[in-house]
This record gives sequence, structure tokens and C-alpha cells, in this order.
Amino acid sequence: LYLAAGLDPERVTMFVQTHVREHTELAWILNTITKMGELERMTQFKDKSKQHDGNINAGLFTYPVLMAADILLYDTEGVPVGEDQKQHVELTRDLALRFNSRFGETFVVPKPLIQKEGARIMALDDPTKKMSKSASSPNNYIALTDDADTVRAKIKRAVTDSGSDILAQPSKPALTNLLTIYSLLSETPTAALEKKYKGKRYSDFKKDLAEVVVEFLTPLQERLAKTDTKKVKKILDKGAKDAKKIAAKKMEMVRE
Repeated sequence: LYLAAGLDPERVTMFVQTHVREHTELAWILNTITKMGELERMTQFKDKSKQHDGNINAGLFTYPVLMAADILLYDTEGVPVGEDQKQHVELTRDLALRFNSRFGETFVVPKPLIQKEGARIMALDDPTKKMSKSASSPNNYIALTDDADTVRAKIKRAVTDSGSDILAQPSKPALTNLLTIYSLLSETPTAALEKKYKGKRYSDFKKDLAEVVVEFLTPLQERLAKTDTKKVKKILDKGAKDAKKIAAKKMEMVRE
């Protein structure tokens, strides 16, 4: 999917996280300077604990520390995230500053990079919750591999707000979310879309939105279908070797 989306392996390093053991090694060390209270305050932990109350485990609790290790191993300056992950990057900053203060300058202190538009795409079936591929209902999200008919069906079933005006405003969270998706994928300002659909029905708007999503996904899916799995494996193997060189040097500093 990364390759199909256009990432160039000559310019970016792609690898399977577990192929670079330094991630787990650094995560363990960072665990020893992380306070329980910090992890208990993580919104993602609270939310997922409610979703999976029968499996609230230590791995879920300390996951933000592993994420911090992922970031800090590579002298990362900026982390592109959604609004919901900003808290995790803030914890990463705190851990980097704490480690540097106690043991000497070791880590670059990263900043979250959050896009002004589309920082938080909400669920199609509940605009008060974020869109998530791990949601229990497939009507929550649009997957990059959803075929055209599936996309059209999901958009058609998407929740809308009371009234008939197609506007992006706090009182219309569902329409705001759908307009945001439309705007981002069509590269059209939201104000222009509001003007275009003034006086039109929700069904007309949703029908057009579905085609915009399909048009966006089709070339990506065509490239995905042509993907050579052997080539992908080579890219990931090379990526792991390149990443390990950087990660191993950083871990030498951390141990010292």
C-alpha cells in the first residue's frame, strides 16, 4: 500500500518493525523512565480499554513507549500524525527531554506535524468517533482496498445530520466530516463545495462523494494489484538493514 500510494523506496526507508530489534530494546529502557500516571492518562489506552475490556494487557498499556522508541531511534524531527496521536508524540518529547536531562544529550526532541485539514477523519457511522480500520463495523471506515460498489454502499449508508443544508459547521458534524473527505480527495475548498450543493439533496451530494472516493482509490488499487511481492520483500529487507545501521548506533549511545 505504501508503494501503491507513491512512496519511493529510493527516498524513504520501509521495513517491518520487528526486523529491527532495537525498537523493543529501546522501548524497555524508556519504560524505566516512564511514569505509570503518564500512561494511565493516555486517551487511546482509555478508549481501547473500553472497547476490549476483556483484554486490557500490559502491551496495550505501554504501547505509547514503543511508539516513542520508534520515533527516537532515528533522530526524528517531525512526526506526521492525526490529532488523536498528538498525546503520544507529547509523551515521546517528555521522555526524550527526561533522558537527555538525566544522562546527557542523546535524543532529538520531535514535534508533531498535524495537517490543518483532515487531522481527524471521523467514522461514517458515528461522527463523534474517529474513523478506524479496527472498528467492529466495516461501515465505520473506507478501506484503501474497498472496491467501487463497497465504497458507494458505505457512503450511501453514512450518517447525516438533521435538516437539509450541506454545510460544514459544528452543529453538523456528519456533513462536516463528509465535506472534509470530499474536499481533501478532490482538492476543492469546502466553501466551494457548500456553494455547489446549496439547495441540493443529501443523496445527490453522497452520490458524487462516492465517485470522488472511487476515483481516488482506483489508480492506487490498480498499482496495488500489479505489486510484485518478491520486490516488496527485497525493499523491506533492504529497509531493515538500513534502519538497523541507524538504530544500532543510537542504541550504543543509549547504553553508554
